[in-house]
Amino acid sequence: MSQSRQSPEAPHAGAEPRGLDRATVGGAVATVDGVTVTALEPADPGNGGAGQSPAAGEDGRAEQAPATLPATAAETSADAPWPLRVLSQKLKTYIDRAPFAWVEGQVIELNRRANVTYLTLRDTDAEVSFSVAVLGRVLDQMPVPLERGARVVAQLKADFWMKTGRLSMQTRDIRPVGLGDLLARIERLRQALGAEGLFAPERKRPLPRLPHRIGLITGRNSDAEKDVLRNAALRWPAVQFEIREVAVQGVTAVAQVSAALRELDEHPDVDVIVIARGGGSLEDLLPFSNEDLVRAVSAARTPVVSAIGHEADRPILDDVADLRASTPTDAAKRIVPDVAEELARIGQARQVLDRAVRSLLHRETDRLAGLRSRPVMLRPETMLTARTEDVERMRHRARRATEIAVHRATDRIAHLRAQMRSLSPQNTLDRGYAVVQLADGAVVRSSTQTRPDDRVRIRVAAGEIGARVFAVREPDEGPPPMSSPSPKYDPGEPDE
Repeated sequence: MSQSRQSPEAPHAGAEPRGLDRATVGGAVATVDGVTVTALEPADPGNGGAGQSPAAGEDGRAEQAPATLPATAAETSADAPWPLRVLSQKLKTYIDRAPFAWVEGQVIELNRRANVTYLTLRDTDAEVSFSVAVLGRVLDQMPVPLERGARVVAQLKADFWMKTGRLSMQTRDIRPVGLGDLLARIERLRQALGAEGLFAPERKRPLPRLPHRIGLITGRNSDAEKDVLRNAALRWPAVQFEIREVAVQGVTAVAQVSAALRELDEHPDVDVIVIARGGGSLEDLLPFSNEDLVRAVSAARTPVVSAIGHEADRPILDDVADLRASTPTDAAKRIVPDVAEELARIGQARQVLDRAVRSLLHRETDRLAGLRSRPVMLRPETMLTARTEDVERMRHRARRATEIAVHRATDRIAHLRAQMRSLSPQNTLDRGYAVVQLADGAVVRSSTQTRPDDRVRIRVAAGEIGARVFAVREPDEGPPPMSSPSPKYDPGEPDE
């Protein structure tokens, strides 16, 4: 198991404290008893301008400022400065117009005197503090005595002492913030963030099955850190951590946890981030219900696991995180798998796979044996013999069908030949008829086609006869008498 640690660096000496530690009241700036203030012109048109603002003299009476003084702080210079009393009066006038304000803080110093108690209130989420004066009668109205470390709300008003330039806070009312008030405030914030959809299930990102590197945000040398590292290493010895040790309670917790979250979220190797803290009181766990931290977790791209306190503790961080672990030990068990369980699962999977393969082999072996036991597989030539007989039978049938078709076609051809011969001119000539043709080859169909002395060709069944026309008888004259002798015919020399 590898670890990478980084602790927050201490603030630089002389660094300006964070928070609203400046009172902006105008253009001129002065530091009075460690308090930086800026002077503004009082918005009182009846003063006749800044140059005529009253200033307190040594006897307490108001003195009229010379008319030659600059009208505003921005017009002052090294050659035309304001008297200190003018700046003091302007600050006094401006601060006196400020109304009472309710603030919340934690009492870190408590100094009781005769009839006045001096407190130092510190912001609950930042390194910002202020001195507050409380009259005895105001403290007497509290239901329980005020103690150091108490969380209170107070109604304050700034008071500026002109002679010494001191700025103090006068308290009109102060009230303790009980657990009921804190719980009610947390629930109101929880409902408001839930209405925005920050706790919606569809926003939850799944954790990786086996993270490459785990980001851990926890307290320095805390039991929560040891529980997470020890239980994660027991479950998966090769696990790697990127650790950020921060303050997990107090005024700097929110800022340090948020900064560590942003840094780990940008780390390319971190697959999941765990925010772990051991149990504590409600006040100790308040940073993990801070709205800024909750929104930072919601905006993170890397899955976040919340492991704050015990099972009964329920900060708002548990609702916005992608996974809520009841304790740091539970977080370690849920972010990495158990190597023994994984090996057992691998063994079981191998057994199941082995049984499946063996069962498949047995089934296929039995199937092959069944196929081989069939007659067609024992004597495969029988299938070829049967097919050979079928082929021979089909060949014989095809041959007979072909012969029959040829005989039928031969008979039909002979019949057609006889028909053609009976209708041919040659057959007519064989019966004793002849065909007479003119010299140009035209067939003589009528006696009118010829004239005496025309040469004609007479085609008989075998050969031709050349002849000359001696007489032409019209068709309507009838045949010549049988007793009349026929004229002699001298064909002469044939033309051809």
